[in-house]
Amino acid sequence: MTANVKIVAVLTARADTVDRLRALLDAMLKPSRAEPGNLRYDLWQDQSDPNRFVLDELYADADAVTAHRATPHFQNYLSQIGDLAERGAFVLNPVSAT
Repeated sequence: MTANVKIVAVLTARADTVDRLRALLDAMLKPSRAEPGNLRYDLWQDQSDPNRFVLDELYADADAVTAHRATPHFQNYLSQIGDLAERGAFVLNPVSAT
């Protein structure tokens, strides 16, 4: 049995890019959610810092993550994100999840 993979990405907009960052992240939602191995793809905005966003992603397995990263929408995201935000991501395996 393969384990689900969770990714939590934290993105903080660079100066004067919050609207462009939000548009880029919004554009990722529909196509990412439509991927066969995607179980969850949610975008959150920090209440205390509106320049900070969190992507909460859940995939069926590591192959689904690999497939996601090969999509045109993810490649477009990669081509722009460095100019728009500081980012960090955690790739997590389940320990106890429901």
